[in-house]
This record gives sequence, C-alpha cells and structure tokens, in this order.
Amino acid sequence: MPVPCPDHKRALELYNHMHVVGKSRISSDMIEDLEDCILEESEVDELFQQQIPTGIGDGHHRVFIVHPDVKWGRKKQRLTTAELQMEEAVGLVTTLQNWTVVDKIILSTKMPDKKRLFGKGNFQLLTERIKGVPGITAVFVNVERLSPSSERELEEAWGVKVLDRYTVVLHIFRCNARTKEAKLQISLAEIPLLRSRLRNELANLDQQGGGSRYIMGSGETLMEVQQRLLKERELKIRAALEKLRRKRHLLRSQRQQREFPVISVMGYTNCGKTTLIKALTGDAGLEPRDQLFATLDVTVHAGRLPSHMTVLFVDTIGFLSQLPHQLIDSFSATLEDVAHSDLIIHVRDISHPETVNQKANVLNVLKNLQIPEHLMSSIVEVHNKIDLIPGYQPSEPDTLPISALKGQGLEGLRQRIESAIMKSTGKQILTLKVDLSTFQLSWLHKEATVQEVNVDAEEGTALVTVIISTAAYGRYRKLFQAS
Repeated sequence: MPVPCPDHKRALELYNHMHVVGKSRISSDMIEDLEDCILEESEVDELFQQQIPTGIGDGHHRVFIVHPDVKWGRKKQRLTTAELQMEEAVGLVTTLQNWTVVDKIILSTKMPDKKRLFGKGNFQLLTERIKGVPGITAVFVNVERLSPSSERELEEAWGVKVLDRYTVVLHIFRCNARTKEAKLQISLAEIPLLRSRLRNELANLDQQGGGSRYIMGSGETLMEVQQRLLKERELKIRAALEKLRRKRHLLRSQRQQREFPVISVMGYTNCGKTTLIKALTGDAGLEPRDQLFATLDVTVHAGRLPSHMTVLFVDTIGFLSQLPHQLIDSFSATLEDVAHSDLIIHVRDISHPETVNQKANVLNVLKNLQIPEHLMSSIVEVHNKIDLIPGYQPSEPDTLPISALKGQGLEGLRQRIESAIMKSTGKQILTLKVDLSTFQLSWLHKEATVQEVNVDAEEGTALVTVIISTAAYGRYRKLFQAS
C-alpha cells in the first residue's frame, strides 16, 4: 500500500483550490483574475441544455451497426481488422444506458466517399437487412463523420435515425459530463453538428423558397439569422472556456511555485489509468469504472514516491481510434495541462488484441497536441493487465509490465517514476548540516522533501538528507549561508 502522505491535502488544495492554500504568495490582481473566472453553474447549464443537436434523446435505442470495410486506398485501416473495429463499435453502443445492439454487419466497399458509401448491390442488400429486423430505432454507421447529404439520404432510405462515430462518442461525452469545463467543451464540440443540421434544414427550406426570404424589419434572411445565432453561441462558449483556461493557468503557476512535480497519466480509453492512479496514491475516493470515456475531466491525485517526495498524478480523458479531430480540439484546454507536465505515463491494456493500434493512436494524438520533445522522449510506457496473460514477458525494451488491479510490478514503476522525475525536474539529493536553534529544519520540511534527519544533540545540529530543486537550494543558501 502507498505510504500515507501528509502533503496530499495541501497539494490537492493548492492545485484545485488556490484560495485555500498559499494565497498570500499571489498578487491581488491575480486573485481578482481568478475570481473573475468563476462561472455560475446556471450559465454553463444554460449553454449545455440549449438545442441538443444529435436528436438522439435519452430513451432506449435498438441499434443496427454497419461497418464499411474499405478494401484499399487511403481510408483502409492497416493496423487493425474489420472485426476488431466492429467490436469497438459495439462497445461504444453498449456503453450507453438502455442502448442495445440488435444486429450488425461488416460490408465491403470500394467507394466510402460516395453518398451511400456502398455500391448498388451491397446497398440494396444492406437496406433489405435493416428493414428485415423489427424494432430498429437507429443505424450506427461506423465511420468518423457522415456528410450532411449522406446522412439525409441514408435516413430517407432506411426510415430511421442514422449515426456516425462523432455523434455516438459525443453523446457518450454528454451523458458523462459532470463539471462546468466538460459541459462547455461538449457544447463546443456540438457546434459542427448544429451547423450540419442548419444546412440540412435550410436546404429543405430553399427547395420551398423559404430559406432566402428576408425577415420583416430585420434586413436578414432566415439563413443569416440562424447562422448569426449559432456564431453567437459558439463565441459565448469559447469565452466561457477561456475564463476557465485562465483559472487553470493561475492554478498551474501556483503549483509551479510550490514545485510539486506533475505526472500526466494517459492511454486508450478503458486501459486502466484510473485503477493505476488509485493503486499508486491509495486515493479511496477514486472509483474506476469498466466503461469507455468514464473520465472526461482532468482530475488530480496526490501520491508519494519511495523517497517520500509528493507528486501529483493527473488522470486525463481516454483516447479512441478515429476520434474526430474536432472533439480533440474541443478538449484542448483540458489537454494543454499535459504539455506542462514533468512526466507522461502511457498506460497500455496489453491484453487487448488491438494494443499496437491503440498505442499508435495515443502517440498520434500526443503529437498533434504538440507535446514538447523532451516529454515525448521520456514517456514511461506501462503494460497493464498482465494478470490476464499468464507468463507475460514484454517484447519491447524499457517497458514496465504491471497489473494495477492486482498490484503487480508497482514498486518497480514507482522507482522508474522517481528516477524520471529527478531527471526532468533537476532535483538533487543533498545532505545538509543545519543549526537546530534556527528555523532551517522547518524551512526544509516546507520547501523540500526531507528523507532523513540525524541529530547531534551535543552540537545542537543535524545532518538532513533532502531532495531539493535547484531553485529551492538557491533560496536555502541565500537564507542560511552564514549559518
């Protein structure tokens, strides 16, 4: 079990609630800026509840899944198989409460860019199959995004709601959103769907001659009014997210003053990130769920390394293959914390048949986030869930096999993390002679990690072994040089 850490509460309060700890170290202007960042819950909920664009609703859905298997060309998936992609699509649907998969089909296509995705023969076969299954309420076409014209044509052909990965993943996000930031980021990610719906509705109106008519007294057409209102909504969401970004920046600045190393834990969704953080920190409040995208918000959990150094583990949103770029963009404010980490841990579910493809997806997202090279080159790769593979031996160098659930390999991981943190933060281990009649020892307890204290009662001194940053050691020498 992790050693209980007296600094946990202080570290977490400092990171998440700056006004509780260390406020005196910030200027009054910064405090005012932070207080300006606070958004009323009602403001966020108003934005979150405005015109939900998916048209899915919250009820029970009986879903038919179609996976277009592209045989060649730029859209062919080369690191996976159609069967595994279908399995992931089924996982997405069953993640949602009261959603069930009633039937599924993998169908070859040579023309994924066409409106109907398939050739005439396969499309007719598919239509007959869909209409032959009773009680279907939606068809999930397992592609990243359907064009508005494709969506409209498929719905007309099949007579039910048609969904793509963007819509399904976004609905999962919406169902899991709890915090202000998650709700705002989802609202921003929904804007492209609102624009698609608007284009569809206006195309229908134009066919009837109504979309281009001027609204009496406004000087605007209906299309222009709708586009303006949507733009105003987008600007309002972005402004609210910017307030939260400013708050996050101030919290990060204060954390850096106190020099708590930050470790971002990343991985494919459902790889065991939260289970690992719970195992490393002993945080009883963490409740890992066997569910895709159970974590939408960055959450911070304090833990101790073998040297007793306090660090902050950051649990981040999980990744997914073909996760639409606009969704990643919407969560960029959350994910920008990763770029300011001292270390990244990449957790892989090594028991998953697509583990190699999942690794490629995670690294690709990190690359797109423009993570600094020194962070990318120092990533600690963890092979989790080895308890599901008897006798597992990693085939890749410098990887750590563990089972977060069973506690296997965690001590070796803690040692690797500590070594990497010492290197990335420039901390050093020093033995200092302190005068016990001064406040040197209490200062070191506050500003460094004290590992050992050997007291010489006759001299009234102590030899103190500490882990200390270069900056803190400079302050120590300045304060106590004459001691």
